[in-house]
Amino acid sequence: MATHRSCALWSYCGRRWSRVMRCCRLSGLCSSWPSGPLGARHLSQEKPATETHFGFETVSEEEKRGKVYHVFESVAKKYDVMNDMMSLGIHRIWKDLLLCKMRPFPGTQLLDVAGGTGDIAFRFLNYVQAQHKGKQKRQLRAQQNLSWEEIAKKYQNEEDPLGGSRVVVCDINKEMLKIGKQKARAQGYKAGLAWVLGDAEELPFDDDKFDVYTIAFGIRNVTHIHQALQEAHRVLKPGGRFLCLEFSQVNNPLISRLYDLYSFQVIPVLGEVIAGDWKSYQYLVESIRQFPSQEEFREMIEDAGFEKVTYESLTSGIVAIHSGFKL
Repeated sequence: MATHRSCALWSYCGRRWSRVMRCCRLSGLCSSWPSGPLGARHLSQEKPATETHFGFETVSEEEKRGKVYHVFESVAKKYDVMNDMMSLGIHRIWKDLLLCKMRPFPGTQLLDVAGGTGDIAFRFLNYVQAQHKGKQKRQLRAQQNLSWEEIAKKYQNEEDPLGGSRVVVCDINKEMLKIGKQKARAQGYKAGLAWVLGDAEELPFDDDKFDVYTIAFGIRNVTHIHQALQEAHRVLKPGGRFLCLEFSQVNNPLISRLYDLYSFQVIPVLGEVIAGDWKSYQYLVESIRQFPSQEEFREMIEDAGFEKVTYESLTSGIVAIHSGFKL
């Protein structure tokens, strides 16, 4: 009898709690609860698990986050070497083209998301420094009457070789950031560079903060792509630009067949031989096939609020550069 009463009591309490929670949601009271990481994690446990894809595998959203994190934690140390091997070095040209399309000027504030190893950030710093030096030289040439001492003094008094430009590298993976910081120290990058641990779906930055947002080969690994795009729009200043370099769909049937053969038969083998990790590179290949086409992704960018959205396919569509503006 006591057991029966106890069960009835627990059942009653459970029903009452469910009603309270429903009322909170309807009245918006839940929005006043703490929004920190712990609070978000607790609330997510109240929701039924939603399925998504991890490569060709169907998993829960929470499981995908963990699996993607493990992939990049595993490949971080060999990430740059594998990029060179998998693309035969062409990824460097793609990233150079991204900077050429960006054409940053001295004073540009850049946010590079999923940029842990620093490839885009370092190119950006090199670009704006060269732009600033070129501007300085043009100004000096225009002042023909300056003496050698005056010219030397102008160079010596130059406090900021970047002309006020700054780049923040934001990545969710600690190991990727660790590799990026090591590269920065080794290559002498220090000024105008910051590293932040953060999630593309919930960026730890204020609204209207950056002039340019870039994400290279990272957005396909995000669980909720639409949410990451909305966050990109939020943190950009009015007039700011979104640029995404990502694998896409090959538009030539013959090249597509050869590309599939290389992707599925060669890349995982390279991953095993060079990085000792077949599964991570099998996932990376599969994730490319799951990513939307150029046109589909263009529509997603527009849905996030961007305007003048365009894309440029490179290397027969193996990758594409997507561009949009916050207007």
